[in-house]
Parts: sequence; C-alpha cells; structure tokens
Amino acid sequence: MKILKLGIPKGSLQQSTIELFAKSGWRVSVNSRSYFPDIDDPEITCSLCRAQEMSRYVEQGVLDAGITGKDWILENDSEVVTVTDLIYAKVSKRPTRWVLAVPAGSPIRRLEDLEGKKIATELVNFTRRYFEERNINVQVEFSWGATEAKVVQGLADAIVEVTETGSTIRAHGLEIIHELMQSNPQLIANKDAWEDPWKRQKIENLALLLKGALRAYRMVGLKMNVPKEALEEVVKELPSLNAPTISPLYQQEWYAIETVVAEDEVRELIPRLMAAGAQGIIEYSLNKVI
Repeated sequence: MKILKLGIPKGSLQQSTIELFAKSGWRVSVNSRSYFPDIDDPEITCSLCRAQEMSRYVEQGVLDAGITGKDWILENDSEVVTVTDLIYAKVSKRPTRWVLAVPAGSPIRRLEDLEGKKIATELVNFTRRYFEERNINVQVEFSWGATEAKVVQGLADAIVEVTETGSTIRAHGLEIIHELMQSNPQLIANKDAWEDPWKRQKIENLALLLKGALRAYRMVGLKMNVPKEALEEVVKELPSLNAPTISPLYQQEWYAIETVVAEDEVRELIPRLMAAGAQGIIEYSLNKVI
C-alpha cells in the first residue's frame, strides 16, 4: 500500500490543525508521549513537527507534505511546492506580519538608519538577506524569546518580530517602523512527492477538503418553505454564495429554498424571512463548502 507522510505543526497551530482535519473528514489523535499521531486513513502517516523545521523535513523527503508558515519556508530557504494557502479562520482572519520595531521616540526611522546597528529576531536568515538585498550592513542575532525585551534592555537597537495587530509590541513601549513580510499557514509538498501521481492526487484531495472546511467556518445552511406568492420577496432577502436552490414541493403551491449564509447574518435575517412569508426555517451547521 502506498503511504503519504504528513507533517502536523506542533505548537500554537497544533490543535487548530487537528480540528481543521476533523472538519475536513480526517480524525487525528495525539498521544502526549508520542510524536506520531494516529489518523483514521490507512494511506496517511502523521508526524508532529515544529513549524520552524517543517519545510526542511519536507524538502529533504522525510515528509511528503506538511503545514507550516510561509515565514519559515522563507527563513529556511526551502525548495518545496506550495500547494495552497490555509488562513486559519478560527485562529485569525488575517495574515501575521513580521515587522521591524524600535523604542518609541528612537531616532531610527528608516531601514537605512540601522546601518551598523544590531537587530534581534528569531527570523535570522530572512532578516539578514532582507538587509543584504538593500545593501544595509546590520548585525542580526538570534533571539530565543522575549524579543521585545532585548531593545528595552539595550541588548539590541531594533527587533524583527511577528505580530498580528501590533498591540503586544506597543505594550512594551516599542513602535513599528517597517513591515518586512506577511505570512500565513501553507500546505507544502516535497518536489519528488509532487511528481508522484498517487501522492500528488492524495495531497490535492487534502488541499481541496481543508480549503472547503476553512471556507465553511462561520457559515451556516438555511432551509425553509415558502408559498408561491411570497417567493420573490423571500429570495430578495437572501444573501448567498451563489443563487439559492429552489425546488417545488409535491402537489403544492409551495417551494423549498436552501442557501448558505454567514452565521453573523442569521439573527437579523430570520425575522426578515418570516416577515416576507417563509415558514419552517431550519438552520444547520456546515463542515465544508466546496
């Protein structure tokens, strides 16, 4: 039997990834004392791997595919196939950002002002290349954590740190003066695995269903019955990914309508639908929208 070796990110994205796979149709079970989760698919084996290292293992062929951030692919300069972006709606609806921050009131206002200065970051290789490409000579040091404190303590002149809103950076008395890149989770594949027809199909199926599960987040389905005379008014009220599905009921002057809408619209929408003539409204959750 052919097997696809899949990497699951260990750490902050682990639980969200497992929940996403569950929505997509795969049950992944993690034993706290094992780095090899069980999955209810005999054609897949899973390994837990830190996102920072995932792209290296995929590039080397230790894994056929895995999920990691675009930032760590660039940091490792890995030659892998990016199959699809996976912005985890449950975690965030926006990409994370790697930004350059300095103490509030610092005379450093531009990249060029860092000539000869020291930068602390976990994203060492990318940061070093970023400044080299701009012919700015800086010293880049690896930070094991608490990166914001490095500037406060005088251990660095600036930091390159990951953020979403910037609130943590501002809370440490720093200000953002430049954005280096945006990042989000990605499903990646080993180049040789991607050339294997069976593995490629398996990876593409994964991508299709994972994207479908992400698209379904905070979406619900609505079903209702509508008399013929109220049909046009009800349809006017319906937002939809596409046109709603409308079917005539057997031997009646009534129609069944089915559609998909954003969850946060339902509380305002259902009263309007009832006022327009809809009856028997059913709301149901969705696992995937393909």
